[in-house]
Formats: sequence, C-alpha cells, structure tokens
Amino acid sequence: MSRAERTTVLRALWRSPAVAGPAALVERNLVIYRHTWYLLLAEVFEPVLYLLSMGVGIGALVGHVPGLGGGDPSVGYVDFVAPALLATAAMNGAMNETTFNIYGKLKMLHTYDSILATPLRIRDVALGEVAWALLRGTAVTVVFGAAVAAFGLLHSPWAVLILPGSLLIAFAFAAAGLAVVTYIRSWQDFQLVQLVMLPMFLFATTFYPLGVYARPVQIAVECLPLYQSIELVREPSLGVMNAGVGLAALYLLVFGALSMALALHRLERTLVP
Repeated sequence: MSRAERTTVLRALWRSPAVAGPAALVERNLVIYRHTWYLLLAEVFEPVLYLLSMGVGIGALVGHVPGLGGGDPSVGYVDFVAPALLATAAMNGAMNETTFNIYGKLKMLHTYDSILATPLRIRDVALGEVAWALLRGTAVTVVFGAAVAAFGLLHSPWAVLILPGSLLIAFAFAAAGLAVVTYIRSWQDFQLVQLVMLPMFLFATTFYPLGVYARPVQIAVECLPLYQSIELVREPSLGVMNAGVGLAALYLLVFGALSMALALHRLERTLVP
C-alpha cells in the first residue's frame, strides 16, 4: 500500500462515525483544558513527593528488597518503589478525569444534555471521555516517567514497555471510573471511592513485596487491579519478562472491557429520559 493510499485510509477511518464522534469530544476537552494544562502538574507532584520521601528517604534505611530483579537476588528500594508510583500516577490521572470531572458534567453542569442534542450519542460520549482520560493519564505518566528517568531509575531496555503498559492502565481505570461515577449520588459519595482507592494504593505492593503477606492475603492482593498494574510496569522496568506480565495485561484488558460495558449500560439509564 502506497503512502497516499495509507493516508486516504486513515482519513476515511478518522471521519467514520465510530471514530468521529469520540474524536469530537476529545477535541472539545482539549480546547477547554489547553489553558489549564498546569493542573496536571499537581498529579505528577504527588508521586514525585512519594518517590522522594518513601523511595529515597526510607530507601536509605531499607537498602534492598530481596528476591526481585530477575537474576539479581535483590533490587534497590527506590528502584522497587518508582515503577509502582508510575503505575499509580497513570491510575490516578485516568480516575480523576472520569470520576470528579465527569460527575460535575453529569450532575452539576448537565453538559451531556447539550452534547446529546447534537448528532453525538451516548456511546460517543463514553468512548470520547475514556479516550480523553487515557490521554490525560498517559501525559501524567510520561512526565513522571521523565522524572524517574532523571533519577536514573530505569535500568533495563524492557522499560520501553512502560508507555504501552501505562496506556492499558489508564484505559482500565478510566473505564472503571466512568462506571463508578454513574452510581455517585452526591459529592460525599466520593469518600467511598477514596475508601477503596487509598487502601488499594497502600497494600497493592506499592511499598513492599507480595511476599510479606500470608498466602491467603497474597491471593486477595493479586486480585486487585492496581497490583496487576504495578506488576505490568515494575517487571519490565526491573528487566523481568515472564508470563506474569502477559497475565497482568490480560487482566487489565478484561477489567477495562467489562467496566466499559457496565459504564455504557449505566449511562444509557442515566442520560436517556
């Protein structure tokens, strides 16, 4: 296929109804957020603080975490924590967009009432918002990843897989957030969201390995989506490529697809009179 033919195909794909609707919503969000892009720095600043305090500060006391890093029997604590914080940054960037921001559009500003008066449909709204959240989560990850690289914490060529891994993490949690926000009744309900997110952040091997738990607890932790997200990023960054990475990717793909299906169903009930 020639270059001109590829260009024609891409243009036709971009203009197709399946892509044009979500793309229009992404463009709308881009126009709105281009003047407030600096707000994303807050989402980067938080994991950087964790990296400095927990990874560098406490890492000086902990030293090395045993039993990780492929052939190396141990890995530096800051090298262990940094990929987990990177995965968390992708999660938070996507979740913040499809929970807090979409709740305001859905319940306070009634933004989607106006959007649905155009040729756009609920499916376009859902896919467009998830695509925008994915871009936002990836942007946060790229900036934080640059900070991690500046600290010299990326040692393996497999670290190139961090970006596609972050895209998958952002998709899974953006879809989950879109499903969750349809159940939110008031701003106070976001405390329930934090009641789930904070313990998951603390116990999903962000700051210590899975081996510290008894086996029954390990099984419960392995079921957490953040644990799988951390594994998807941490293993390649430490130079480990095994079946666990593929299983983590499959878990997040299925989790995101099921969450997306639930979100579409719930939005149909919420937005259709």
